[in-house]
Amino acid sequence: MNFARKIIIIAIVGLFSQFSMAQDNAAAVKTVADIVASINHFPSDADKASLMAISGDDNIAGPIREMASAVSNISHAANADGKAAMAAIQANDQVPDRAKALAGIIGSFNHMASDEGKATLAELFP
Repeated sequence: MNFARKIIIIAIVGLFSQFSMAQDNAAAVKTVADIVASINHFPSDADKASLMAISGDDNIAGPIREMASAVSNISHAANADGKAAMAAIQANDQVPDRAKALAGIIGSFNHMASDEGKATLAELFP
């Protein structure tokens, strides 16, 4: 009976950690989307701090960390590394469609998100 109890406890802890990680990812991608929708030419120092916290958090999924890093490096537009990373995210079949849409908006960022991009972000990340 002791062994079965340990298995159940491990399963419950795993379930909660997966739930917590999913919440972290959802909050992080929402933060990135909100920043992309609001920046003009480049992110503020406060935005950069938030983005750097996301990009450095190993509990956040890799594509979200890459998006945060690309946005933190925007200076009027995403740099070459950021554009390449966003193209890779868009080509990845494992990435959800809404994250691919965000990556596309980041990759095509030019001084600010387009009106269409902002509308898409508002719809996908309310």
